[in-house]
Amino acid sequence: MPKTSKNMYIQTEETPNPNTIKFIPGVEVSKKESYHFNKSDDDYFHSPLAQRLFEIDSVRAVFLGQDFISVTKEDDVKWDRLKTYVLAGLVDHFVAGMPVIEEKKGSANQVVDEKIHSEIEKQIIELIDTKVRPAVAQDGGDIIYKKFEDGVVYLELHGACQGCPSSTITLKQGIENMLKHYVPEVQSVESI
Repeated sequence: MPKTSKNMYIQTEETPNPNTIKFIPGVEVSKKESYHFNKSDDDYFHSPLAQRLFEIDSVRAVFLGQDFISVTKEDDVKWDRLKTYVLAGLVDHFVAGMPVIEEKKGSANQVVDEKIHSEIEKQIIELIDTKVRPAVAQDGGDIIYKKFEDGVVYLELHGACQGCPSSTITLKQGIENMLKHYVPEVQSVESI
């Protein structure tokens, strides 16, 4: 992890999800993989950064992208105060040189295994990885391929995409239309 100064500046960006803000620390967050953690799950203990953020009341989910962190809050809380606590936690973490992830576990990325996926699935995964994921990362989220069954593509939403009011429109009018265009076997796209 690169050294950071005590005067670290973290940019923030609003996302289409009003409960999620994207924090851009200007340093690498996660090398190649992205990670999604919910406070209600027990899978975040291998991420010191997620642990630190979950110590803040009202933080519901943390998504670690390659160069950003998306933080999702509880519905009934306003960002005005919470944002200050999240920023302070991030600065303290990075300035201290603490690791983001201690061990590889719970990766959100879907690895294309030549032996497991059919040719149609490989096409779908390639389209999602090259055309969809970079676009949703700009909004602080991620979309992961899970399976293709009976003409239906099942995707998992992370970060700002999870719980976003416009995610249904993105799935149906954006991703579904694109996949149907390139892969005629696709009939619909569903979120799981």
